[in-house]
Amino acid sequence: MPTREKPRARILAAAMVISLLVAGVADAKSHRRRPSGGGTFAYYLLSLSYAPDFCAQPSGNKDPRECGAGRHIGFVVHGLWPQGENGRGPERCGAGSPVSEDLIRAMLNYIPSESLIQHEWTSHGTCSGLSAADYFAAVRKARDSVTIPADLKEPAARLRKSPAEIESEFASANSRFPKEAFRVSCYQGDELQEVRICFNKDLSPRACGPSAGECAAGSIEILPVR
Repeated sequence: MPTREKPRARILAAAMVISLLVAGVADAKSHRRRPSGGGTFAYYLLSLSYAPDFCAQPSGNKDPRECGAGRHIGFVVHGLWPQGENGRGPERCGAGSPVSEDLIRAMLNYIPSESLIQHEWTSHGTCSGLSAADYFAAVRKARDSVTIPADLKEPAARLRKSPAEIESEFASANSRFPKEAFRVSCYQGDELQEVRICFNKDLSPRACGPSAGECAAGSIEILPVR
């Protein structure tokens, strides 16, 4: 009787080995798919790009819906980025299905091109832990909560201000935000690149961390809208 049990025991042992090997392969594939950072982040950074200065740069994709003459476009949403407290947040946290046409149409008043919408979802939205619909709803909610200062909304003439002045104007126009919630980014040629606004994960305003960056120029140029 014991001799008749040995083949069965060997079959069971072999099955267990195969099962463990399959599980190990699946786990390895899962870890390869998992991005660095794993979607862990401290807060959101809303990046508002200033279109006139962006469109004047010698490089970059200049979509006519943003850069065409007569559009009178000032600040546009560049993205809503999961941030680390002291360093950049995670990026590309999954394959990310293409953003639907309906969702793209809903976002074009905020983000000026389909390619940028898809890029922001793939690079940053997939790290938010939200669906595409919920992530872009968060983008709209964050942007709608920010008031652009009157003289920066659609300036008709060239302006020159310090980063601190711009941040102070944004703080004054958005009284429920802490003044430390605003950071200015600039191009190397001392031109306005972005204004960055920091939010908690529930989209309540918060002070920016060191990872939000800061423009070191003494003053920067702000081109008029076209």
